[in-house]
Amino acid sequence: MSKINDQIIQLDYSEEMKNSYRDYAMSVIIARALPDVRDGLKPVQRRILYSMTELGLDPSKPHRKSARIVGDTMGKYHPHGDSSIYEALVRMAEDYSLMLPLVDGHGNFGSIDGDGAAAMRYTEARLSLGAMALLDHLEKGLIEFQPNFDDSEKEPTVLPAMIPNLLINGTTGIAVGMATNIPPHNPDEVIDGVIAYMDNPDITVRKLMEHIPAPDFPTGGIITNQDDLVALYETGEGKIRIRSKVEIENGDNGRKNLVITEIPYTIAGNKTKLVEGLASLMKDKVFDEIYDVRDESSKEGIRVVIEVKKDRDLNNLLNGLYKKSGMEDTYSANLLAVKNQQPIVFNLKSILSEFVDFQVELYTKEYQYLLDKAQKRLEIVGGLIKATDVIDLIIEILRGSSSIKQAKSCLIEGNTVGIRFKSKASEDEAKKLDFTERQADAILAMQLSKLIGLEILKLHDENIELLNSIEEYKKILGSNKELYKVIKSKLREYKKLFHRDRMTMLANATTVDYVEEVKIEDIYVLMDRFGYTKSIDVTSYTRASEDNLKEYVTIIQMKNTDRLCIFTAEGNMYQVKAENIPRCKMKDKGILIHNLCKLDKENIILATSFEQLFEAQLLFTTKAGFIKQVSGAEFETNRSQISATKLEEKDEIISINLLSASEVLSGNLKVIILTEKGLSLGFQLCEVSELKKTSRGVKAITLEKNDSVCYAVALDPNEETFTYNEKTLSAKKVRNRKRGDKGQKAQLS
Repeated sequence: MSKINDQIIQLDYSEEMKNSYRDYAMSVIIARALPDVRDGLKPVQRRILYSMTELGLDPSKPHRKSARIVGDTMGKYHPHGDSSIYEALVRMAEDYSLMLPLVDGHGNFGSIDGDGAAAMRYTEARLSLGAMALLDHLEKGLIEFQPNFDDSEKEPTVLPAMIPNLLINGTTGIAVGMATNIPPHNPDEVIDGVIAYMDNPDITVRKLMEHIPAPDFPTGGIITNQDDLVALYETGEGKIRIRSKVEIENGDNGRKNLVITEIPYTIAGNKTKLVEGLASLMKDKVFDEIYDVRDESSKEGIRVVIEVKKDRDLNNLLNGLYKKSGMEDTYSANLLAVKNQQPIVFNLKSILSEFVDFQVELYTKEYQYLLDKAQKRLEIVGGLIKATDVIDLIIEILRGSSSIKQAKSCLIEGNTVGIRFKSKASEDEAKKLDFTERQADAILAMQLSKLIGLEILKLHDENIELLNSIEEYKKILGSNKELYKVIKSKLREYKKLFHRDRMTMLANATTVDYVEEVKIEDIYVLMDRFGYTKSIDVTSYTRASEDNLKEYVTIIQMKNTDRLCIFTAEGNMYQVKAENIPRCKMKDKGILIHNLCKLDKENIILATSFEQLFEAQLLFTTKAGFIKQVSGAEFETNRSQISATKLEEKDEIISINLLSASEVLSGNLKVIILTEKGLSLGFQLCEVSELKKTSRGVKAITLEKNDSVCYAVALDPNEETFTYNEKTLSAKKVRNRKRGDKGQKAQLS
């Protein structure tokens, strides 16, 4: 038992989970999701490009099946599944995603509409010119290599990128707890920015923005918040508003066309969604101005036509489309990249600084490589020139030697033992030879054709060229100023090679709200006893039978621009815009009023239109016997819910009478109040004070213990009866008393 216990490892579960998750998170961050700040590539992209290099797929070679590229990449360097590798390969071929595509695709690689790429067995690919700017000089030992996942191969830790790929092509990636979203930029502007930084390392971000003013998206469009970009480039985080580029053309039958020629970068690869969204806005009549939407895009470019009805405000419609469709979108930029195995948020200047430092490292190694190569060649050329001067002796040594090793020893060390010479003089001359090992190897491998006079002359010319090159290389390596000249010269060559005009326009556009053009019409709002509510047009209402209308307890005629106002027994008022009440057919059920205005379980006392409410006088009566008049203008508000009156604890509104101004001004109206115990009281409306909606009101009737008001109504004095709970009561027999008195026994008519 003790032996078993010795083999058990005691671990703290929470600590083990914490460590394991941290290791996993760092693996995703460093090895999969985020780009290296030096070459701007994520590991999968770097491995794909390196695999294509090993397959010899440079731009001058034929395309090769994508399946072969994916297979090599997965089998040798990236064992994370073929679909993720192929998706990365496809994206590097999309000219609407990258400013400089790194893969030259052949076949169906998808489209800007949102069509997916064909299966990898059907498509072919090779490296593009842009990729070669990242892969050139791999053989010069400028970068380090590391073992692959099973130590069977070597892969580069970073590519020797000679262009600032991170800014030019941008990138996107989601890691654990962080994400990167770097927008693409114009190659000319970025290279100019790098050169400006090299000329003045103390340059500010604002000065750099004179060269790199903003991102440049391959889909074009318009950046509408140019002034906000300073904060983005200074902090590394910010938002970019991108708007479609729209042209106005004359259409058929006097109509105007809004033609979208460029779209926001955020919907690149999903243009169909934009077109479908515009069509839905037309179909759902969100924009009544739109007559038709059609996609006329082709290989020539994007062309989405929005046909507008005659005599409509185009600018107002555009503002609405920018607000409610994908024609304007926000790109959330985050300049996050990996440096020394650590994720860091960079600003514009620090990204350029890292690239320049990387270039200095690469070019220093390159010129050191060229210097070493030139010096080795100079050594060989010098040996060959020297050998031509004593070629007869060398031939004698070779003919008298029994092995290459013996001859080589003589050339390097002057060792003549065992070599047969024609004369003692020749042997003495041979003892003076002191060629280097590299020179000796070159002499032994030299062809007899090199002894031709013209070839010997070429050796002397090459010797001079090598001496000049070595002097130049040492000059460059000995001075940062000279090294910078070389880097800038090479960058200007790349600028010329990859030149493209800026596609994305810059502006500071103010956001203007869309003013909806609403056709004003009469509607009827119907509510049944269960609270189901709907609106119908006048035609449907007039065609409805009386039997159908009987099931609705509330029928309100109003304008479609008006609001439905709901008063509850709990003392609240709710508002619902008429446009939000579903327009239905007569046979449709509608929607619960509680879902339209969040009534919960409150009891509805009165429903009316705001237009009628605003011009009316409201007579509030509560269960506890309080009464007041309130002007309808008191309830003008944009809020969906307000308090309609002040109530005592356990009190509630019993009735709200909606009175016209003429009725109130006549002074003839009589108020009748009924109680639960069958008492009634009548008095003139003019005795009721007009108060604010926030007041409680005044005492209308003196109630006996355990009695409460159950009904109140304002009547014309000429009316003889009124109805309460399907009972007809005599209005004449309710005596006029002073407000606040006790009531009398109510009598049936």
